[in-house]
Amino acid sequence: MAVGSALAASAVAQPDLFAARQLQALSLGLHIVLVCFGVSFPAIVLVMEGLWLRTGDGLYREIAQRWSKVMLVLFAVGVVTGTILSFELGMLWPGWMSRFGGVFGVAFAFEGFSFFLEAIFIAIYVYGWGRLGRRTHFLTGIPIAIAGLTGSMFVLGVNSWMNTPAGFRVVGGEIVDVDPLAALFNRSLPYELLHMYLAGYMVAAFSIAGVYAWAWLRGRRDRYNRVALIVPLTIACLVAPVQVLAGDWAARNVAQDQPVKLAAMEGLGRTQAGAPLHLLGLYRDGKVVGGIEIPRALSLLADHDPNATVTGLDAVPPDGRPPVNVVRLSFQAMVAIGTLLVVLAAIYVLTWWRRRRLPQSRWFFRAVVAAGPLSLVALWAGWIVTEVGRQPWIVYRFMRTSEAVTAAGGIPVALALLSVVYVGLIVGCAIVLPRLARDRSRAPASRVESLP
Repeated sequence: MAVGSALAASAVAQPDLFAARQLQALSLGLHIVLVCFGVSFPAIVLVMEGLWLRTGDGLYREIAQRWSKVMLVLFAVGVVTGTILSFELGMLWPGWMSRFGGVFGVAFAFEGFSFFLEAIFIAIYVYGWGRLGRRTHFLTGIPIAIAGLTGSMFVLGVNSWMNTPAGFRVVGGEIVDVDPLAALFNRSLPYELLHMYLAGYMVAAFSIAGVYAWAWLRGRRDRYNRVALIVPLTIACLVAPVQVLAGDWAARNVAQDQPVKLAAMEGLGRTQAGAPLHLLGLYRDGKVVGGIEIPRALSLLADHDPNATVTGLDAVPPDGRPPVNVVRLSFQAMVAIGTLLVVLAAIYVLTWWRRRRLPQSRWFFRAVVAAGPLSLVALWAGWIVTEVGRQPWIVYRFMRTSEAVTAAGGIPVALALLSVVYVGLIVGCAIVLPRLARDRSRAPASRVESLP
């Protein structure tokens, strides 16, 4: 249900609304990349260390130790961007925080505990190389991986709650009967969580593999680069097909919970049974122009029934619709990149299964190099679909974004200043991370020489 006419009438057109959204998008766009590494990179490092424990091969230890330093640097940068993002939530959207903070605030409190747990153990883990016993050191890495998952889960709980609000009632314009756990574990959380976790593994693993594929193309084909390429590439290629299933699950739930978002994703102008799907093309005057139409495909995908009725954009007035082409083109980009990554995964897995070696074509390694940036683009595109597709609502059907935004000025100045800060962080990473890569100690003699 909507909040009511009294709250709706209080909405004031804010001249800085667009700037506030851009500032939030800038911070989220950078931080979400670091979240991906926080979700998956500790587990990838532990896989490499686990191979060392199992085989006694010092090469695995060397790679794991170097990657743990990268993990620490990315965590430090994530602390900065995450802190900025937290302040922005209160400063840019005071209407949202003041009205609904009691509903979802407990999730941010739990996220804080996860952050401190991760900070403590990541310091122990990186400092503990050579100072702790092998198994003890490995065990200190497990809380890092768990905290990365739980911390992101609590934040995603808030985001999914914004899409499918739960855990409260509105009586006389007031929020009552608050149940923070019901709000956190809302109906959108399972598929958003799975979709994001898999995306985190794809972004991190393809990005790491891309670094070593680039070295491979430049002639560095020693065993160190081969192992450092194979492990993350295998993880990424196993995750990619599962992401397709998770995406289908998410899209079908969006069709049920946020039908207008689905209509924007597909450019469906009017509600109809047996709705078609359009590849490519632009939305104009209530229909997709220049696209390739697949009859009844949208109904089939949304409800597994080719004759199912799918809600169109005409179900809401124009001021209740998101910017269709922004959402639609982002969704198409995400799906196209995901399809290409699945094809790359199939080539790798089939080659390995049949010949027990990497593909030999240089084009394959070029594709692996491209897979890292492309997975990032797909990640950003997916978040554009999630956030822009919900507009004009910050809390779906309860509060519009224009009602939540601050009335304070100066947002364009803050946008410019934070852009400078973020550029500085990116440049700092670009300087530090290659130095970590060059600072390579020699691996002990390996007992495992049979890797391809």
